Amino acid sequence: MLPELPPLGSAEDWLRYAVSDLELARMPRAPEIMLEGLCYHAQQCAEKALKAVLTNRCVPAPKTHSVGLLLDLLSEQMAIPSEVEEAAVLTDYAVMCRYPGDAEPVTQQEYEQAVHLAEIVLIWARKVIG
Repeated sequence: MLPELPPLGSAEDWLRYAVSDLELARMPRAPEIMLEGLCYHAQQCAEKALKAVLTNRCVPAPKTHSVGLLLDLLSEQMAIPSEVEEAAVLTDYAVMCRYPGDAEPVTQQEYEQAVHLAEIVLIWARKVIG
């Protein structure tokens, strides 16, 4: 028997997707996998975790990839820890790093920082939601 899943679009459902993105960001890296793609999943984790908190607070989650905008919306509802606010920098990974262009390659240190920030946001979101 399959485990029962949370209702679609619920805070728990958003968290489930956030966890999946974090696991993708943490994947062992084959040579062909670009750090930019892994950073994208770190950004997605933070974005979805913040949308989980918004949903939990009965605030409609806007269709945006801007972690900063989501943090601004949440700051109207509650105090946001400074280490969570730092995750606003992840927004750049939502689009800039997904396609070839003018962006500089992501370094190992930047990748590790992106995953760390995503973890902080997810832990905080889980704590807020309970």
